[in-house]
Amino acid sequence: MHYPKTKDLQEILDRVEVCLEEGLPFALYRKPNDDEIFGIFQADATLHHSMDFTEKGFAFAPFDSEEKVVLIQPDDIWKSEFHFEASLATNSIPLDESGQEAHINLVKSGIKEIKKGRLQKVVLSRKIEVTVSKSPIKILKTLLNKYPNAFGYLFHHPKVGVWCGATPETLVKVKDKKLQTMSLAATLPYIENEKPKWGKKEIEEQQMVSEYIGDKLAHTMERLEMDEAESVRAGNLWHLRSEVRGTMLPNLKVREVIRALHPTPAVCGIPTGEAAQFIQANENYKRTFYTGFLGELNLKAQGELSLFVNLRCMQLENGKASIFVGGGITEASNPESEWVETQNKSKTMLGIL
Repeated sequence: MHYPKTKDLQEILDRVEVCLEEGLPFALYRKPNDDEIFGIFQADATLHHSMDFTEKGFAFAPFDSEEKVVLIQPDDIWKSEFHFEASLATNSIPLDESGQEAHINLVKSGIKEIKKGRLQKVVLSRKIEVTVSKSPIKILKTLLNKYPNAFGYLFHHPKVGVWCGATPETLVKVKDKKLQTMSLAATLPYIENEKPKWGKKEIEEQQMVSEYIGDKLAHTMERLEMDEAESVRAGNLWHLRSEVRGTMLPNLKVREVIRALHPTPAVCGIPTGEAAQFIQANENYKRTFYTGFLGELNLKAQGELSLFVNLRCMQLENGKASIFVGGGITEASNPESEWVETQNKSKTMLGIL
């Protein structure tokens, strides 16, 4: 294990620059509410995969749980302090109305499927492409400053591409067989000095996710506790979140926990198998790593991991950024409101660019 070498932040950023130019894999990240930034660097361009989450490194997993999980090997681990700088207010962001009809039709077909009784909930998303002039490092710095309570990262593998994001959602943390996860759902825009007013649809949506996680984990845990839902702010949005804690059964393998949790109902739907099929058949693009997960595997100790759902993220290639926005659809959903919700969510990442 290469213990993190403490470096000057600029030295880490310079190395990242070189890796991007020379096509070498790395992951640079900061955990929520933390003032340290870590760089995991792999010495060559080989594409490695994690087979069962017992390997050491940085995992980058796609939405489709049948596909392989990319692993950046920790040939070098560097860390530095990251000092938060208050971010400037963003100007109002021009939103693109193209894609409205297609998204509304997608939502309508989701609601139809729910009414047939095949699904309780399905999360439907779309991709927005914009031209970008900012460098990946500049984008990451903006993300880290704007969203200190998110998991902020920049990932690169020449055979996979460049991704970055700031996600508010933990998939799972495990340490000494103690597990932490969360049930996160529902969205309202943040309005200065106002508490969010949750409607029946949002409360039910979040309860559905909590119950689903409880059911999925019940057989893997010695005990499981779930907190009441509370409102949490993520940038210009509110969500409902319940913290979940448990103690894993002694002989339980981490991969079984990950399999039980990914993809979560918050990014896929309920039941997840049927929802994933519907998404793959009906969304007009392939999600690849959006709504997958990423994070540390066994870097501090075997069996210790810290994984986050890949939300609020973008893929950067050839001067373009692809941004992804979606929402949870239930029988109570209104297709036009769902379109507006994706427009509101798009401001998060468009504001960064």
